[in-house]
Amino acid sequence: GNFPAAGEAASKVKKTLRQLGINSDLIRRVSIATYEAEMNIVIHAYRGKIILQVDEEEIRVIAEDIGKGIPDLNLAMMEGFSTASEKVREMGFGAGMGLPNIKKCTDELKIKTEINTGTTVLMSFNYAK
Repeated sequence: GNFPAAGEAASKVKKTLRQLGINSDLIRRVSIATYEAEMNIVIHAYRGKIILQVDEEEIRVIAEDIGKGIPDLNLAMMEGFSTASEKVREMGFGAGMGLPNIKKCTDELKIKTEINTGTTVLMSFNYAK
């Protein structure tokens, strides 16, 4: 994965939400979830993208990747479960907290995954929390 660039999309999302005047607690939740999704792309996929959608109702972040997919989504949602390589873990990543952290930060989370194709993570955040 492109570890030097990891975190750039989350930083851009954070900056954009700040410019829109979104409250800091909501920005924090969106930023954490976006960073975790971005790291999952860097660690597990061949390539991917992060899409930010903001309207009057909610903020949505969509993380799409082309990669291996998630073989067992229920297992992947458990804290501490990881399929990251030893090399990735030695760098301090792949602790198995990505998806659980995303779930904690989002108001709605949908994950579509297909083996040997990729994964789409749809994260929704409500303004009133």
